[in-house]
Amino acid sequence: MAPTGLPRGGGGGGGGAAPRLERPGPLCDRVHEALLGLITTRALRPGRHLVESELAGHLGVFRRPVREALQRLHAEGWADPRPAQGAFVHEPTEEEAGQLLTVRTLPEAEAEAEAARPAAGNAGSEGVQALEAILAEGLEAVRSDAADAAVALNARFHATVREPAGNAVLAGPAAQVDRRVRWYCTPVARQRGERSWTEHREPVAAVAARDEQSAARLMREHTEHTRRSHHAREDS
Repeated sequence: MAPTGLPRGGGGGGGGAAPRLERPGPLCDRVHEALLGLITTRALRPGRHLVESELAGHLGVFRRPVREALQRLHAEGWADPRPAQGAFVHEPTEEEAGQLLTVRTLPEAEAEAEAARPAAGNAGSEGVQALEAILAEGLEAVRSDAADAAVALNARFHATVREPAGNAVLAGPAAQVDRRVRWYCTPVARQRGERSWTEHREPVAAVAARDEQSAARLMREHTEHTRRSHHAREDS
C-alpha cells in the first residue's frame, strides 16, 4: 500500500518537510540528499515504502532521478529493495546500532576527541558563545521532551566542536557517522536526555579555558557514555 502524508515543504516548515528542489545542479544528488534528510530525521520512518511516483511528486521532479537516488540509498544501506514490492527505508537492528556506537568509540571517535584540542586552542569568544547557545537549546529541547530537536542539536554541537580543526579528511567521515548515529539513536534520545547535555557542559568549559587536554579527554568520555547507555538499553 502506498504511503500517505509525506511532509510538504514551503512556509519555512520543520526539519522533516520535503523541499521543492531547485533545478540547477546535479538533480540526482539533490534528490538523494533530500531523501537522506527525510530518512535521518525519521520523516520517512524505518520500514516506510518508498514509492517513486509519490516521492517525485513531493519533490517536484521526474521519477528517474528518484529511482537513481533510491539506488544510491540502497548501496549506502539506507534503503532495502524487496522483490516485486519496491524499496523500503532500512529498519536498523539493535546489533547494528551497537556496532556503530562501538566504532564511534574507536578511531573516528578518537579523531573527534583530538579535534577538540584545536577547538580549545583556537577558541575565541564567538566560538565559545556558539557552543553555549547550542548547549542551552539542547537542554531546553530535552526538558520540553522534543527528542528530535535534541538529537539534531547534538549533531550540531559535535560538528561545531570539530569546526576549528579545519580537517576536511576528518569532517567527511565524521559527518557520515553523525548522520547514522542520529538515525539510530533518536529512539533512545529520551533515555540519555538531560544527562547527555549535562556532559556537554564540561568540554565547553574546557574549550572556554583553552584546556586542550581536558577538552579531548572529556569528548572521548562523553562518546563512551553514549555507547554504554545504548548497550544498557539493549540488555534491559
